[in-house]
Amino acid sequence: MAHKLYAAPLSLYSGKARAYLDWKGVDYEEILSSTDVYKRIIVPKVGRPVIPVMETEEGETLQDTTLIIDHYEATIGGPSVYPETPKQRLAALLLELFGDEWLVIPAMHYRWNYNEEWVYGEFGATAAPDASKEEQLAIGRERGANFKGFCPVLGINPQTIPAIEAGYEALLADLDAHFSVHDYLFGSRPSIGDYGLIGPLYAHLYRDPASGAIMKRLAPRVAAWVERMVDVQAPLSGEFLPNDEVPETLIPVLERMMDEQMPFLQTTADMLASWSEANPETELPRAVGMAEFTIEGVSGQRIAAPFSLWMLQRALDYYRGLEGGDKSAADEFLSTVNGASTFRNFTMERPLRFENFRLSLG
Repeated sequence: MAHKLYAAPLSLYSGKARAYLDWKGVDYEEILSSTDVYKRIIVPKVGRPVIPVMETEEGETLQDTTLIIDHYEATIGGPSVYPETPKQRLAALLLELFGDEWLVIPAMHYRWNYNEEWVYGEFGATAAPDASKEEQLAIGRERGANFKGFCPVLGINPQTIPAIEAGYEALLADLDAHFSVHDYLFGSRPSIGDYGLIGPLYAHLYRDPASGAIMKRLAPRVAAWVERMVDVQAPLSGEFLPNDEVPETLIPVLERMMDEQMPFLQTTADMLASWSEANPETELPRAVGMAEFTIEGVSGQRIAAPFSLWMLQRALDYYRGLEGGDKSAADEFLSTVNGASTFRNFTMERPLRFENFRLSLG
């Protein structure tokens, strides 16, 4: 049995998984996550309607892009997307977290406030690929309304939208400057950080037509990086920069992450601690309430999702396992990105586990 990826072109995390599988040279078949596929395959296997889902040739089912990537990193030889040196490895893990869990804010804003009508057609084409265009649009409106409804709980509203756009345009400018020098984040090989960024920057912000036009106009080198990532010309190729170099051009990107995302994650961790104390035997919810966040000096409220803490935990565990010179190098790196306090001193009372398609407290 061949590897099978259940996914969709418009799906943010499908874009991340697909780009990785293509670079890693995995021989897989992609199967569109239609209504029928959700009903017959995905929900029975995973317990809920979610993509991407990977079925390995051994019959194992994997859900979540990070677990999919880690599975093939462990089972397929050759170059890895994880740098071996401490500064690059830590920076890559942080940028995966930033892309996966924070850039969903501009990704969802631009999709639903710039591309709404087009996306309804995409939802319909995914759900009912054999239906007529008119039928697909009607189905898409019904399905897409649920996703559009997520925007307010993600902190996207008239008060925050100008700041979200200003922050995104500043990020594009920083990344455009970086990709004028380097093909990927850390040299000529994509890293786990590149795969964190590609999900939102490809599936929503490049592929959706109106936001894609914005990216190509404001940051053509970012658009070219997206194209390199999703149209893989040389699988398993490239090298990370020597001497554990984290390029200076990435410092503004990492500073943005530390300034915006890390305080929000600490608030989420504090809320999770209070929630778990009050609900000791209860299964973790997708969110433990609404928490304040700030982008470009403008504050709002958005859902506090424990899953983001599981992603952060990967970087924390790596950092806290370092010793000697590697630890010193990581500390030196953190001090250059305003992360010496927020990241090094991050407090999370209990570890999180993601097993059997569910997040739980350790």
